[in-house]
Amino acid sequence: MKIESIKAYHVVQPFVDGPYRMSKGRVADCFDAVIVAITSDSGVTGWGEMAPLGNFYSAAFPAGARAGVPEIAPHLIGQDPRGFAGIGRLMDTVFKGHPYIKSALDMACWDLAARAADMPLVTMLGGRESDMAETYRVVTHGTLDQMAALAKRILSEGCRRLQVKVGGNVHDDIERVTTVASAVPKGTVIFCDANAGWTPYQARQFADATRGIDYTFEQPCTTLDENMSVRRMLDKPMVLDESVTSLGEMLEIHRRGAADGLTLKISRLGGVTQTRLIRDVAVDLGFMITVEDTGGAEIDTAAVAHLSLSTPAERRLHAIAFHEWVTVR
Repeated sequence: MKIESIKAYHVVQPFVDGPYRMSKGRVADCFDAVIVAITSDSGVTGWGEMAPLGNFYSAAFPAGARAGVPEIAPHLIGQDPRGFAGIGRLMDTVFKGHPYIKSALDMACWDLAARAADMPLVTMLGGRESDMAETYRVVTHGTLDQMAALAKRILSEGCRRLQVKVGGNVHDDIERVTTVASAVPKGTVIFCDANAGWTPYQARQFADATRGIDYTFEQPCTTLDENMSVRRMLDKPMVLDESVTSLGEMLEIHRRGAADGLTLKISRLGGVTQTRLIRDVAVDLGFMITVEDTGGAEIDTAAVAHLSLSTPAERRLHAIAFHEWVTVR
């Protein structure tokens, strides 16, 4: 089987609930997605999707993806889409760095291979470990009343896991989390995600003031050294997200005992191939795992679902359904 054609599409996906707000005034109105269709000489087509969260969240931006895919795609014509490692090495050879640009292409190769084999992707990724994965919803920055109301609405819709955005003014964030925790039933799973927005000093202030609240701390600071300095005094679980950029970084996090869990974002790692590799090694090393991405709609959510359901249930934290965030299908 050989790749015969590659098409790419630009799809703007506005958010259902309006602007998505993070710390330090960062805001996005939509996912700006690139969707890739790869067709083989046997007529089978696989689909992939990649959408950065604005220009500010990670080392990825929509215009870069739109420009990069046409640079890489011609080099893949004639290649066997089932040779995932070889496809990855070829993309790295002809286009240095920028793993997010390669993500949709890699995802489409996996989808094509699974369709050609008439096999669910979850089976190719190691097999289905369970029938359902818990998902979480995000409580973005807003007024105290807005955040409490949003948290209550999320729970009324059947979701039991909240990620509360922090990482701004510490004293305001202490109030935000305290308000949200008070507004939801005891036992609601809460993650406090700073998106690397704090200094260690600020993170320690927050942790000290919120000791009475049951939550998991997610990526308080930028560097591994900074996060380690917070972890040493923390009496709560810590998950790292933005720090997980490669297999090497994941191994360094393990070596230093810097986290209990990891959030693996498909596009940040360059696609399904690397996400699966890092997931499998991390599971063997004892990490708790969340598989998700920077954004997208149904195609990306499907990849997240297959990767999540092929993660051992006892090592799985939760997942996310990005297609529920947006107004277009």
